[in-house]
Amino acid sequence: MSATSVIPRRVDRLVELLPENGLDVLLVTDLINLRYLTGFVGSNGLGLIGPDTRMFATDFRYAAQMAEEVDSSFERRELPRNLFADLEEVLPPGQLRLGYENSMPVRIHARLRELLPERVELVMADGLVEGMRAVKEPAEVDRMQAAAELADLALEQLLARGLAGRSEHAAALELELAIRQGGAEHVSFEPIVAAGPHGALPHATPREVEIERGQLVVIDFGARLDGYCSDCTRTVAVGEPDLDAREIYALVLEAQLAGLAAVRAGAQCRHVDSAARDLIAVAGHGEQFGHGLGHGVGLDIHEDPRVTQVAEGTLVAGNVVTVEPGVYLPGRFGVRIEDLVVVTEDGCRILTGVTKDLLVIE
Repeated sequence: MSATSVIPRRVDRLVELLPENGLDVLLVTDLINLRYLTGFVGSNGLGLIGPDTRMFATDFRYAAQMAEEVDSSFERRELPRNLFADLEEVLPPGQLRLGYENSMPVRIHARLRELLPERVELVMADGLVEGMRAVKEPAEVDRMQAAAELADLALEQLLARGLAGRSEHAAALELELAIRQGGAEHVSFEPIVAAGPHGALPHATPREVEIERGQLVVIDFGARLDGYCSDCTRTVAVGEPDLDAREIYALVLEAQLAGLAAVRAGAQCRHVDSAARDLIAVAGHGEQFGHGLGHGVGLDIHEDPRVTQVAEGTLVAGNVVTVEPGVYLPGRFGVRIEDLVVVTEDGCRILTGVTKDLLVIE
């Protein structure tokens, strides 16, 4: 199924949401939302969507790209580089409640208010498109599965070469190169390779520091394929780990499996988080698991839904989320194990495929 074949249906669904949110037309400026709704992947564009409005605009630099990428259901316009200057000319007539996205910068909002006439009321549209993106279509899941498989293979290639004596930075670069050479358009995010005490930093930046035998190494990575991201974390041992490291690894794996078992349509997000978190807390390491259990993934690496203690709402079939508990012991090591899963009516399907047995490599 092509990307453009689903776009008219997406737009129709969005239009159905406008009245219940008190909107006549939605102004779409977030680039990821624009890609989802129009097919455009450039860096400057806007869309206007309403019951009788399907308009996309960009500037001269992307005119040819617009013709190729933007779905034919949209009227396509070339405007000056400051797209907002002529926005009034393409708005429907009469009194208008114009929705804008909550990601819009304050300065752009202020400029819009200056440019638009009083007949246009600006109304924040709180996550309408993001809510749609949170439920993946089968073709979207297929792309994420392919991205995950590509990334899995890249990690296996890295580990087969060993890590001892190589710097975190060199290993991260090799992993990124393998992902790109495997066919990805990019990595989902800059890979994390963090050894020993550095692994106790959940968002560690790879250093020019050699990985030593006896250390645990946290590797967090993903591939972006056809716009869609994968996300996976594995923790491996370089040389034989000590008993404490094995025990913490076993604890995190038990918690991760409990989190996976709690994932299903209708499950409250915070309860899924608790399924993993409570095991870690009972073992005495609750203070060392400070982040949420997971987050949505799709065209963006972090999107709805959130699986945390403060999250509201429930999972629905078609959500794609991570399940990634961790224990981080400052000055010693960290362990995180993460899978990417698609939520189903009776559970979940795991998209990441690398083994979760504790691998001991050179």
